[in-house]
Amino acid sequence: MMNASQVYIALSLVVLAVIAIFVIFTSKKKRQKQPSKLAMFAFLLVISGIVFGDNRLIGYSLIGAGVLLAIIDIITNRKNK
Repeated sequence: MMNASQVYIALSLVVLAVIAIFVIFTSKKKRQKQPSKLAMFAFLLVISGIVFGDNRLIGYSLIGAGVLLAIIDIITNRKNK
């Protein structure tokens, strides 16, 4: 029998797969701009926070830093347009 944390992980993977399929089928076929280095670093921090989620202090800190960097990247890209 699966415990609660395994159910949450499995549910998260299913939701992620559904979102990925939705994005693939709804995206326009034109060439999209590559993500910035700051956005890629933010993504890496969020993934690291999920991987090291056993220690809540480290996991949540990494996720929070990743989200903060992603917001900064969004704001700077919006100002440049």
